[in-house]
Amino acid sequence: MEKRTIDPWKWGEYTNSAQAVEVKQVEGTLYCSGQVAMDANGQLSQGDMRTQFLQTIQNVEQLISEAGYECKNIVRLNVFTTSTAEFFTTCVDLYQEFTARHGLKQATTLVEVKGLYQTATVELEATVVK
Repeated sequence: MEKRTIDPWKWGEYTNSAQAVEVKQVEGTLYCSGQVAMDANGQLSQGDMRTQFLQTIQNVEQLISEAGYECKNIVRLNVFTTSTAEFFTTCVDLYQEFTARHGLKQATTLVEVKGLYQTATVELEATVVK
């Protein structure tokens, strides 16, 4: 698999993402449903957004790993949140740590939505290649 990121503007270096990702010679593609802060028993976390985001990251990592893929090969990572302001003040450091830990440079969209599953405040949707 060959992966190339495209970032035509200098400001793109500071976004923890890429404006586009080109992938060639892909062996497989994993399209992950949006993941929220659900535990192994199907119980949604009632914690704050930061607590929910930590569980959501763990769920994404587990899903990708159990599917036989690697987080370093995430090419698209969409973030849905009920408050972008709260996400930037309480979760952006966790997001940056997650992307840095896996060496990610992925296409990303951040969207504020009116509501998510039950009382979820943040959701991650990933596309992974190998």
